[in-house]
Amino acid sequence: MATKNGLGRVPAIPMAARHMSYWDMFATWVGANANNGTWYIGGVIAACGFLTASTTLIISGIVSYLLLAAASYMGYKTGLTAMTLTRASFGLRGSLLPSVINLVQFIGWAAVNTFIAATSMSFLFHDLFGWATYGQPGGTMGLAVGIIVMSIFHLLSISLGQRSVQLIERVGIVLVFVFVIWESIVVFKTVSFHQILTWQPPHNLKMTPGAAIDVLAAFNLAWVTAASDFSRFTGVKKNATQASFLGANLGLFWFAFIGLIATIGTAITLNRFDPNNSDPSTIASKLGLGFLAMIVIILTSTTANAVNLMSAGSALTNMTRRLSLTVSLWVVTLIATAVTFLPIFLASFLDIFTAFLDGIGMVLGPEIGIFLVDYFWLHRRQYDVSDFNKVRGQYWYQGGINWIAILVWGVSVACYIGLKHVAFIADTIGATFVVILLSMVLYWLLMKLSQKRA
Repeated sequence: MATKNGLGRVPAIPMAARHMSYWDMFATWVGANANNGTWYIGGVIAACGFLTASTTLIISGIVSYLLLAAASYMGYKTGLTAMTLTRASFGLRGSLLPSVINLVQFIGWAAVNTFIAATSMSFLFHDLFGWATYGQPGGTMGLAVGIIVMSIFHLLSISLGQRSVQLIERVGIVLVFVFVIWESIVVFKTVSFHQILTWQPPHNLKMTPGAAIDVLAAFNLAWVTAASDFSRFTGVKKNATQASFLGANLGLFWFAFIGLIATIGTAITLNRFDPNNSDPSTIASKLGLGFLAMIVIILTSTTANAVNLMSAGSALTNMTRRLSLTVSLWVVTLIATAVTFLPIFLASFLDIFTAFLDGIGMVLGPEIGIFLVDYFWLHRRQYDVSDFNKVRGQYWYQGGINWIAILVWGVSVACYIGLKHVAFIADTIGATFVVILLSMVLYWLLMKLSQKRA
């Protein structure tokens, strides 16, 4: 509901209304990562070889989800959504910037998962009706029908809001565990671990460790900006921080590793590596997993997109301040459906996916650095919630915008672009985490200087 100043009431969840258990939070974040997109990421970084891909996967996951735990703590302490919290660092009106970023990225992730699930549906339609699978002549029809069907599933899944997310995650996590165990058995019946360990991609397709870190960071950091949307529903600190950290890492490691192993195993079996065939549907088909595997892939897309769409809807609500969360969820789901069709007309799915990841890494890192430093160091974990919709309050800054945050974000994005062209950084440690650290230091320094002058 809008207030007289048009900024909207702050939707803080009181402690008495928080009912998410440790298991609910853990399952939410396992389900967020135990899905098609994570499998696909594992397949993409297979271009590094197993050892390099494994090392970068573990390091990136631990670092990224320590940031997730910190952001989850913010939601637990305040009861506020992630984008509402950015009003304190970016300003009441300046929070439009991170809200737009979140809206775009989570619609994008919903589209990615939908596309992969729709690809699985095209294989099902082939088995049921004899339609061509996606990638074959005439296969676009099956994919298009799959996108529409998946979007209907998503509309149903978000219709009950947070309760539907919890229900979907509880059911989905069991299916995920069964599927991954099954997939692991099939892969290791086909090739040995020694073959996977020693396999190397063709030189012209090889990915550097720095490039892999940036790809993984972009994938992992997306959840950091959604952490508070879920941790605000628990009244226990451990549920918000520890459960989020462990659940997100378990989902990432388990599914990315199976995507990595399955992609390498398929490359060894076929004696040919094609990163365009890293999606779970193609690999599951080539490994002969059949009908049931496709069903599970489709269902896990719904578990992941329950989180994606909830976060996109929260961002839209913070931007408009007039739409209810339910209406926002319907709007972002319909937009995501339209976006899912883009790879059919513009380029290959892999090309669009990698470009999407690069864009996410560029804009998300600085945003995360800024809002974490603002809460933990500048405000020492104390925000005045009553000022989050107050014109000329402490978070109003200049005309509702903290121009220091905007400046630091812009400079950091420029530095990311520049570092991507510095081979020593881009090929070894990547630009993303360097830029996050840079944004933290720069924001802290400039804010301290401005406070002294005031």
